[in-house]
Amino acid sequence: MNQNSEKPPSEDNGTTINAQIDDTRREAETNITVPENVAGSGSLERLVETARDYASQAMADNTNLAYKRDWAHFTSWCRRRGADPLSGPLGDDPCPNPQLIGLYIAECASPQNGSPLSGSPPLAANTLNVSTIERRLSGLSWNYQQRGFSLDRKDRHIATVLAGIRRKHAKPPEQKEAVLAEDILEMISTLTFGLRDMRDRAMLLIGYAGGLRRSEIVGLDVGKDDTEDGKGWVEMLEGGAILWIKGKTGWREVEIGRGSSDRTCPVHALEQWLHYSKIAHGPIFRAVTRDNSKATSERLSDKHVARLIKKCVLESGIGPDLPDDERVKKFSGHSLRAGLASGAEVDERYVQKHLGHASAEMTRRYQRRRDRFRINLTKAAGL
Repeated sequence: MNQNSEKPPSEDNGTTINAQIDDTRREAETNITVPENVAGSGSLERLVETARDYASQAMADNTNLAYKRDWAHFTSWCRRRGADPLSGPLGDDPCPNPQLIGLYIAECASPQNGSPLSGSPPLAANTLNVSTIERRLSGLSWNYQQRGFSLDRKDRHIATVLAGIRRKHAKPPEQKEAVLAEDILEMISTLTFGLRDMRDRAMLLIGYAGGLRRSEIVGLDVGKDDTEDGKGWVEMLEGGAILWIKGKTGWREVEIGRGSSDRTCPVHALEQWLHYSKIAHGPIFRAVTRDNSKATSERLSDKHVARLIKKCVLESGIGPDLPDDERVKKFSGHSLRAGLASGAEVDERYVQKHLGHASAEMTRRYQRRRDRFRINLTKAAGL
């Protein structure tokens, strides 16, 4: 690794995470074989390899990793209690045990750590929130499925416990502050025109104008099929740029028009970065050497986007009137996406298409300021 390239003070566990993802993929792939009652052949073996390749791409890397960790947590919990995660309710043939899983999610919500929860005091530090418990159940379902079993989440031992957890512990999701147009202008004004800041300016403006997730920003390549880990590429046109983004449900097209001035134009900022960094192939947003003289070949982590937003928030002074440590917690990578949804003064269906949402309801979750009573059913009903 280039010792002069920018790097967080401490090394992350990227190697370990990638190994875990590979392990999970291999587990899914080994379940795909030629049926025992079918005679093997060269063409069938090639199809097996093709099917395994598709299976390995069935879920995003982060989902694969999360589900692997869910299973590891559950099996560890079972071992500590002398239980078998594949032992049925009567100890018969291997299968999921809904009673055991009901107890597991109950402890996820109220850990047996000597401090039982009562009423509505703050939850214990190691208590999982409702959305995480639901994700854990999804992870267990998927892992059981890979082992040839089916977990019935509607079984009363699971469903009634989960319903009680939702009723007692569920609360409205904590939304991050939206970065609006005036905020973006304040944030980019804190950046210089050195190479690193040129890159960061392009990231902020492209992320905001495209309504992109942080992984989508750093996942962009210059051209199609430049890299195996890319999540999209950019097509530069006279009137703007088209981003081709690979999402959870397939590809979507994001159109970013040119701004009213070069200072605020996301397309111009991207063109500047690509020109001065001399990047013509591969990842667009990369690490820069410590002397700020050139771009390396290393794609930035999506964590860089969150760190960049928090840094610019602090330096620009935007946000609610709170101490710095509290104010910076209000902003994250999703603040850019929420900012576009909240600030774009266009018909809601265009925002929905731009963000790639399947429903208008999902888009409304991102809108921090909208006229909730533009359609007034009270008046429409005659009152």
